[in-house]
Amino acid sequence: MIRKHPTPVMLLCSALALPLLQPAGAFAAARSTPATTDTPTTVDTPAIAHAQQISDAFEQVASAVTPSVVTIESAKKLKVNAMRDRQLGPDAQNFLRQFFGDEFDYHALPFNQAPQSYVQEGLGSGVIVSKDGYILTNNHVVAGADEVTVKLTNDRTFTATVVGTDPKTDLAVLKVDANNLTPATLGDSDSLRVGEWVLALGNPFGLRSTMTAGIVSAKGRTHVGIADYEDFIQTDAAINPGNSGGPLVDLDGKVIGINTAIATRSGGYMGVGFAVPIGLAKTIMHTLIKEGHVVRGWLGVGIQNLNEGLAKSFNYDSKAGALVGNVLADGPAGQAGIQSGDIIVRFGNQDVADMDALREAVAETKPGTTVPTEIIRNGQHRTIDVKIGEMPDDEQAAMTEQQPDKLGLSVQDLTPEIAQQLGYENTVEGVVVTSVEPLSPADRAGLQPRDVIVSIQDTPVKDLASFKQALSKADLTAGVRMTVRTGKLQRFIFLQQEAEAPK
Repeated sequence: MIRKHPTPVMLLCSALALPLLQPAGAFAAARSTPATTDTPTTVDTPAIAHAQQISDAFEQVASAVTPSVVTIESAKKLKVNAMRDRQLGPDAQNFLRQFFGDEFDYHALPFNQAPQSYVQEGLGSGVIVSKDGYILTNNHVVAGADEVTVKLTNDRTFTATVVGTDPKTDLAVLKVDANNLTPATLGDSDSLRVGEWVLALGNPFGLRSTMTAGIVSAKGRTHVGIADYEDFIQTDAAINPGNSGGPLVDLDGKVIGINTAIATRSGGYMGVGFAVPIGLAKTIMHTLIKEGHVVRGWLGVGIQNLNEGLAKSFNYDSKAGALVGNVLADGPAGQAGIQSGDIIVRFGNQDVADMDALREAVAETKPGTTVPTEIIRNGQHRTIDVKIGEMPDDEQAAMTEQQPDKLGLSVQDLTPEIAQQLGYENTVEGVVVTSVEPLSPADRAGLQPRDVIVSIQDTPVKDLASFKQALSKADLTAGVRMTVRTGKLQRFIFLQQEAEAPK
């Protein structure tokens, strides 16, 4: 399964290894070299014995886990118009008109009207987690499929039912009508250590029952661009197309992750793979089996990370915490009294290091739970009790951090006509960004065309005149905070102009 993501590209893809060939002369020389003794030579050293122990461990893991690994084939029916897909060019159309006249319309051809049916096929892996047929895999392995087939290592084949999927973590649970299957043992990903041996199993390129070895390269990888909620195990065990959804196991043969993707600039495997920790996967799996969908806690705010400039603009001497940019009035946070500009530094009994930590803590909280939430507002600490809601299906992802650096933007008045075109209510005031110069302070701060600037520092921006006036009063080399609307979301940016070099 191949997935497209931001640079570096995240996908399951790897180059094939070529066999190492010996020169013919070297082979001939080896054959002609006389043996020095009739007794076979063996190497028996502590190092070789230790290597053999590792080899034996790999063999035992393969024997234990392979029966729990399945091949997943997905099929999706597509209907397209064959002729329109080919999009006849002007030359071809003119050629047909020479025979049929100027009024000829190639769109009216019978074969152009009848849609053609195609089947899009996919291949992935999965791991059996119960004797009665539950299977854990990736969401992208089965997303949108009309038919899912599961094949065991003994060639038994079943049509699978998709119990539930969770695109936000790229996980899915399938069910086959079978008994006495061989489930894998699920381990503890929290106790996993960097440097520990791990093995990836699956069906890369359709090559069934394949195992590769590597180590845990890192833990807690975020901002990878694969899913909304990320806490990946990074490994250098080879993960290739077809491995998606297969297990990553430790030397005890216990599943500690679900193989998901690789990072690559070439389109091939480059030693960086990612797996969803089994601790997270188990939680999602049990929820999907019980509810059919994942229930997550929800605050109803747009949040972003703090940088030095933003923190300073709020008279806050740290970058720890999550800055609230947008608050839904009827959401849990809005009803509790949290406001735009508040900095959330503690949620329940957990300190908030950044926006990712807050998102995960909120998501893991059962809806209906009241959580004391510590904020900083105007330099003062206060605690607000928030009754957590359930995340709706159309919940937009929290805002990402914007990195300011140095002005290069064009703006114009937000007229009622423009506001309507952009989907804003007529009550929204401000200036709309019409263009942003690449590598400018505005670009580096994260401003984009169609953004609406509604305030500078704490001064409301009503039109172009008030925008210019607010800027004229600001020290742009020290930096200025802006409140920006993008669609239904609101966020803060810190815009800072680089000081001119002395002449």
